[in-house]
Amino acid sequence: MADYFAHESSFIDDGCQIGEGTKIWHFSHVMPGARIGRGCNIGQNVVISPQVVVGDNVKIQNNVSVYTGVILEDDVFCGPSTVFTNVINPRSHVPRKDEYRPTLVKRGATLGANSTIVCGHTIGCYAFVGAGSVVTEDVPDYALVGGNPGRVAGWMCDCGAKLAATAKPPAAARCSVCGSAYHGEGSGLVRSDGT
Repeated sequence: MADYFAHESSFIDDGCQIGEGTKIWHFSHVMPGARIGRGCNIGQNVVISPQVVVGDNVKIQNNVSVYTGVILEDDVFCGPSTVFTNVINPRSHVPRKDEYRPTLVKRGATLGANSTIVCGHTIGCYAFVGAGSVVTEDVPDYALVGGNPGRVAGWMCDCGAKLAATAKPPAAARCSVCGSAYHGEGSGLVRSDGT
């Protein structure tokens, strides 16, 4: 007996791995070679393609297709109708399966509803991609990105509160909600307490 839940309308192919406590809802499809961690929630009408890696405690809302080449680390949130791609120049008549570009979404990142993540990029830890944004380049850790193309518009705390509304990382910031402290390092932020 499986230690995860899959709604009777979903399709779970042989050869995939699904962690304990994960829930897979109506009309979703998990394909061979996909790996889904523990405690995930896979919404309605979601496709998890072959060789996709989904970490623990990931939330994938309705109508998301996670294509081969995508890695979602632990605690990632994909809002409804998030779009991933895996080929930069698709043509129906030209096979490009050997040209898939990887996309890495790091721990704790949030991808807002209807955001589009163009393949070949990394979304940093605890970054926040606003609803409807189009990501066309790497996103730094803790950055808030909005627009088309997506641009850094601020900085976010682990807890999801806004730290600053600047394009460049602040030299120092403290969350008004949870009290966590941060400082700018390179193109992103890091926790000042090292956690």
